[in-house]
Amino acid sequence: MFTQLKFSAILTLLGLAILGGCSNHASKEKPLAQVIDESLQFATEQSLRMAESLKDDPTRLPQTLNKEGKLVTCNSSWWVSGFFPGVLWYLYENTPTDSLKNWAINYTLRVEDQKYTTDNHDVGFMIFCSFGNAYRITQNPEYKDVIHTASNSLITRFNPTVGCIRSWDYAPWSAKWQYPVIIDNMMNLEMLEWSAKTFNDTTYSYVARTHANTTMQHHFREDFSSFHVISYDTITGAVEKKNTAQGFADSTAWARGQGWGLYGYTMMYRETGNKAYLQLAENIADFLIHHPRLPEDKIPYWDFDAPNIPEAKRDASAGALICSALIELSAYVNTEKGEEYLKVAEQQLRSLSSPAYLARPGENGNFILMHSVGHMPNGSEVDVPLTYADYYFVEALTRMKKKLAEK
Repeated sequence: MFTQLKFSAILTLLGLAILGGCSNHASKEKPLAQVIDESLQFATEQSLRMAESLKDDPTRLPQTLNKEGKLVTCNSSWWVSGFFPGVLWYLYENTPTDSLKNWAINYTLRVEDQKYTTDNHDVGFMIFCSFGNAYRITQNPEYKDVIHTASNSLITRFNPTVGCIRSWDYAPWSAKWQYPVIIDNMMNLEMLEWSAKTFNDTTYSYVARTHANTTMQHHFREDFSSFHVISYDTITGAVEKKNTAQGFADSTAWARGQGWGLYGYTMMYRETGNKAYLQLAENIADFLIHHPRLPEDKIPYWDFDAPNIPEAKRDASAGALICSALIELSAYVNTEKGEEYLKVAEQQLRSLSSPAYLARPGENGNFILMHSVGHMPNGSEVDVPLTYADYYFVEALTRMKKKLAEK
């Protein structure tokens, strides 16, 4: 009897010790506000190093690293050119130093010539991530004029018969499509909605909303996953093909594409108040956060249907993009769902701020995040840093910081 009591007491003490250990471990987790501040500080230091490294060539902007780990840059005409200036503006907003402001101005001006671009849909990415943030923070009217010109350039790509802005022009690799429209194009509508309000011209909002409505009708499957490319017949406006360019297969859920849709319709609800956009954004979010193949750390595989899961590559750019969208969407839904979205976003921020994804100082080509996937089917930019991953990560950190300040 004594032995049994003694053994029971030992088990009880062991149980308390284990619980105490778990409790101590949980209590050691950094507060989210501290995680955010430390990540923003690191992002600032890393981005200043990046800015300094390219100071001698005013035509270059950071893009990625090559297979040898060397920095790959682009000129203003590549679609990612506006992201690094946008990173600098967000960091300046968080820590308003002269150094950050001067570099933000410097790199923003490097993409100004793209305001005249009419041969691709990425004008919104290029100009609104750079000049849009610049104007929002500084109210410099010269920046506003650049956005106005860029918006006029973008709407030249709208076809009223199709009801969409054309994504890609004719090229050997896109010859199989008459009028290709990619889900990414949703991201360029924010600049048009902004211009409609700023310049009191409904032409821009008509184009943006017609594009969003057409995309809502044709791009999404019953489970609210999205096709990547929808091609339209230029004469009738009917859907011609439903394909992918960057996903594993036409029928799969390419992770970053799902993020573009989530972000795009969340933004369109903010700009229009149209409940149909909000409902679609909620449906996309629910598809993503409840997906059986979303990893525990909430950073998705490059395609939710990649054949080699769990060995498939992760895509930090998709994780950062989805995170930023969820933070905004949480403010537009009921309390319970908003808390659910913020819980996932918090896990994503903690994951991206961990050594698993966050670079070490002075490494990773001075990019902030590691482990993104650009174009897996082409074997291009696979498991590397990407400038837009950094942009949406810093934006998500900024949004969550503001969210915490509201409490």
